[in-house]
Amino acid sequence: MQMVQMAAIDKADTAWLLVSTVLVLLMTLPGIALFYAGLVRRKNVVNTVVAVFAVAAVVSLTWFALGYSLAFSKSTAWLGGLDRAWFSSMRLDAAAGTVSVSHLAPHLPESLYALFQMAFAVITTTLIIGAVVERMRFSALLLFSALWSVLVYAPVAHWVWESDGWLNKLGALDFAGGAVVHVNAGVSALVCAAMLGRRQGYGRQAFEPHSLGWTAMGAALLLIGWFGFNAGSALSADGRAALAMLVTMVAAAAGALSWMLVEWWVRGAPTLLGVLSGLIGGLVAITPAAGFVQVGGAVAIGLMAGVACFWGATWLKRRLGVDDSLDVFGVHGVGGIAGSLLTALFADRAIAGVDATVLNQLVAVAAVAIFSAAGTAILLTVIRVVLPLRVTAQQEIDGLDISLHQESQN
Repeated sequence: MQMVQMAAIDKADTAWLLVSTVLVLLMTLPGIALFYAGLVRRKNVVNTVVAVFAVAAVVSLTWFALGYSLAFSKSTAWLGGLDRAWFSSMRLDAAAGTVSVSHLAPHLPESLYALFQMAFAVITTTLIIGAVVERMRFSALLLFSALWSVLVYAPVAHWVWESDGWLNKLGALDFAGGAVVHVNAGVSALVCAAMLGRRQGYGRQAFEPHSLGWTAMGAALLLIGWFGFNAGSALSADGRAALAMLVTMVAAAAGALSWMLVEWWVRGAPTLLGVLSGLIGGLVAITPAAGFVQVGGAVAIGLMAGVACFWGATWLKRRLGVDDSLDVFGVHGVGGIAGSLLTALFADRAIAGVDATVLNQLVAVAAVAIFSAAGTAILLTVIRVVLPLRVTAQQEIDGLDISLHQESQN
């Protein structure tokens, strides 16, 4: 445990990270909740929203118990230790004027740093919900989320963001979570969707979104929250944070327009869902590069991400044949892979301070994808021994709102 004098804590940086933490939490509640709820059928709206809230609550506690310690304490190149389990090492001694800090952010109270990182663990796990909505048993989802946040997310975060993590030492660049958040969640979502199987009627009947207005509001909240996600990852109220905020906006705009134009050309009409999806794709792709690229590079990343994510959510999805309900892999997985690799092409040494290589980025993406896929498959296989992963056929027909929660969206 490292204690410092309260006077050593940077008040401006602390204030900025307090705001950033709230913004990242806003991305999940209500951002993801509204975004996903608008895309499912009316009979599954309540289930989708309660799943996001409940998983967020579960992961908040698993992070407190084990996740933070396994991710952000020194031990081995593969996994952290247990010295910060249950936040037991965090102290504030008002009489002595001291507070505990993390070795990764010694200018901030550790309680705040741990909370900021918790917000990342929460949104990463809740992203997976989008691939399994309308058919996964609620109890199985909660158990999976608790185990996944500790056994899959925490090790990956340690590899990339802890100073002694093996991908960190390799030189892989991931400013705010291209591999840790988006590749990790996207690949896990694909595996979950494949192991659960398709929804009844998939490919034979149209699954109309409940409310694109809700989805648009959710996307707007995600955009606003993403400023805390990317700019907050500078851990300081400085020029890097300001640049990260700027490139986040321009990449999102470029992604929205490129998806819209491709869709307009391919399908003959620009759609609201296309603009929103491209916006998210641009945000996903700029995430690993936000603190390392100039504005021009961010525009290029956003433009390419919009096209890549459109391809991932259409052609690639059809070829894979997996019912990834809300295109979590197509947007987050493909966008995270594209952004991680493009980071090497557009990173500016004057900003990043190091040289990025495509090989290092490729190793990071591959390692995270393989570990995430294997870990997810093992967890679901074990859980399936204890309880069913899917609801019954009749429950799916009736809708999960009534059959699981005895509530409905009127």
